[in-house]
Amino acid sequence: MTSETQTQSAGENASNPCLQLTRELIARASVTPEDAGCQLLLAERLSAAGFAIAHLRFGEVDNLWAWHGDSGPLLALVGHTDVVPPGPEGEWHSPPFEPSERDGRLYGRGSADMKASVAAQCLAAERFIAEHPDHPGIVGLMWTSDEEGPATDGVKKVVEWLAERNQRIDYALIGEPSSERRLGDRIRIGRRGSLHGYLTVNGVQGHIAYPQLARNPIHLLAPALAELASLQPDQGNPHFPPSTFQIYEIAAGAGANNVIPGSVSLKFNSRYSTSSNVDSIEAQVRAVLDRHGLDYTLRMRVSSEPFLTASGPLVDAVQAALTEVIGQPGIADTGGGTSDGRFLAPAGAQVVELGPVNESIHQVNEWVQIDALEPLAKLYQRSIEGLLLEIGAPSTKV
Repeated sequence: MTSETQTQSAGENASNPCLQLTRELIARASVTPEDAGCQLLLAERLSAAGFAIAHLRFGEVDNLWAWHGDSGPLLALVGHTDVVPPGPEGEWHSPPFEPSERDGRLYGRGSADMKASVAAQCLAAERFIAEHPDHPGIVGLMWTSDEEGPATDGVKKVVEWLAERNQRIDYALIGEPSSERRLGDRIRIGRRGSLHGYLTVNGVQGHIAYPQLARNPIHLLAPALAELASLQPDQGNPHFPPSTFQIYEIAAGAGANNVIPGSVSLKFNSRYSTSSNVDSIEAQVRAVLDRHGLDYTLRMRVSSEPFLTASGPLVDAVQAALTEVIGQPGIADTGGGTSDGRFLAPAGAQVVELGPVNESIHQVNEWVQIDALEPLAKLYQRSIEGLLLEIGAPSTKV
């Protein structure tokens, strides 16, 4: 980089504080569950702005809870400082943890998912407090280094920690990259649930040359497998597409090529809407297996329940902010995978996800649009203002 380019870049960073902070966060190689100092950087800024700070470490996971205010509705800006591994670094055009600006984009692992959002959340909170030091309600920021991993010691644990102190989040604005083509074209107002099923079909082991003396469980399962593969748990509803059913692993074999195995195991996943639940999906699976007279065992495990915030003060505040900053509201949907909203909604929070374009997340050469960074911070700030200053809601004192 030439001195002229460096001077130009420094000038752009000074006029774009969100770009500067995003660069600082990307430069910290916080591959899950590592935080790599991101939260210390953020905590120093927020503490200087007047926020109370709690560093919460559970297991190998770092969590940061910062808040300003002591009573009224509690709005939390939620995000994560961990990132997925960069993958083959030789395929990156620039080192994944050295932020690089090219063609109007900021490149680096975690740029879109979700260090740009974390930077924007931090700046939005700082600016809100500076402009409204005596604001009603409580502004909180919750960041974890355990979103891209098992998610057992992150937001889930922080929500439990808050509950032990009689604190409940009323509204959660999550910075997941929800946008598709341009900033704010979509917001997430819910997510499908996710459940896993573990099926074992039993047969009778025997010599492969004497099939009449054995019962091949693979052959027994095959007719039912075709039905299971076409299973559709429900038809969806106005807020969710039809629930899915996908088989992702089948295993059998006795360790030799002349033995009919005694059992076959199958694993499946369902991403399900609010029109279904674990009991209804399990009943449909068992109906297929019973119809084919199979000897089987079946175990179900729910990873996350579906949640939905179809309407309410948070949705109204976010859509009003989008209309003001972007020029039009976003399309509200429930697409994508799971998020930390699955831990916040069951605790009583309204949940909305708003973040940058998700086109490159988890990919080599991940990027975020530079000219979307300051507008993202403005969207978060206006959402806070719209909710706490203009709408408000009753809640318990913290």
